[in-house]
Amino acid sequence: MSDNGSAETVRQRGLAKMAEVYGTEFQDYPGAHFAVTADHLFADIWSRPGLTIRDRRLLLLGALTAQGAIDTAGIQIGAALRNGELTEEQLHEIAVFLCHYVGWPNGTKLDLLVGTIVAQQKKAARERSDHAEQ
Repeated sequence: MSDNGSAETVRQRGLAKMAEVYGTEFQDYPGAHFAVTADHLFADIWSRPGLTIRDRRLLLLGALTAQGAIDTAGIQIGAALRNGELTEEQLHEIAVFLCHYVGWPNGTKLDLLVGTIVAQQKKAARERSDHAEQ
């Protein structure tokens, strides 16, 4: 009999998909909220066929920006850059596009956040490079 439906297997699939989506490893955590996140959202929803992770991220960026959830959108921006799914230029273009559909203030906040996250990632890359040379 297959083990695809056991709670442990579902959790492992969820954690693996979370790592793929965000470009960083995740630990297992206790609690119902994390269980729904890992076991349902990532093991089931983010793993469905038909859309790529990039497709889902674009949809999520639009939805988060429309809701004014710019801090949460920052998580998606960082992951998109780390995973090479979107470039800095594409992220700025997304912000300009969204200004016209979700409102100028939210689109502008997204654009500013893109600049901030790009600068943070470039600084972190320089620091890693400097440490590697030492």
